[in-house]
Amino acid sequence: MQLFYTPDITSATYTLDKEESMHCIRVLRLKEGSQLHLTDGKGNLFKAHLITADPKACVAEIIETIPNFGKRNFQLHIAIAPTKNIDRFEWFLEKATEIGIDEITPVFCEHSERNIVKPERLHKIITSAMKQSLKAYHPVLNDAVKLQSFLKKDYQAFKCIAHCEEDEKISLQSAYPKGKNALILIGPEGDFSTTEIKNAIERNYQPVSLGNSRLRTETAGVVACHTINLLNE
Repeated sequence: MQLFYTPDITSATYTLDKEESMHCIRVLRLKEGSQLHLTDGKGNLFKAHLITADPKACVAEIIETIPNFGKRNFQLHIAIAPTKNIDRFEWFLEKATEIGIDEITPVFCEHSERNIVKPERLHKIITSAMKQSLKAYHPVLNDAVKLQSFLKKDYQAFKCIAHCEEDEKISLQSAYPKGKNALILIGPEGDFSTTEIKNAIERNYQPVSLGNSRLRTETAGVVACHTINLLNE
């Protein structure tokens, strides 16, 4: 199955952009009549076939629409500190998208070693991972924000903070109620500060453990994402 991201699709025919059209013809070797699939990233999967095999502007005609393709009964939001090495953060975005995530917020913390991200490239990585993993929902990448500002927002979900301090914590798999929306905070390489942890707990974030090992930021994000998805299977 070949999946193309077409967020602006509004009619029974759709013209792929030059890059996607070139991929269709030069790489995939699709011809007129070939079947392909499109998604608007909002849960709609469109079965289509090529009616114009032009390497500069392929035209696809929709023959069937499948709504809510792959829809889950919970929402997962991870707020995570971007890593000093941006490649590691991009790896997290790719893997979390493949596993299944709905919303990602980059948060800048007291111990953050990176205080800027380029959303254009991050969006491209998420889109590529969505297409590769054949998902019809495009994760939302929110604007980066300081953690203290993020904590002031009210979220209706099971809220938890995964930190490394030797405080009383229970495992994420024990704390999380299956089927409930989840919001998980993941800190930077130097972990959250004591003040940040205290502020999060005061805002009803439950301290949780992701296991006995001390994990890198991006690994912790992937473990949290996988754990929530696994518990909901």
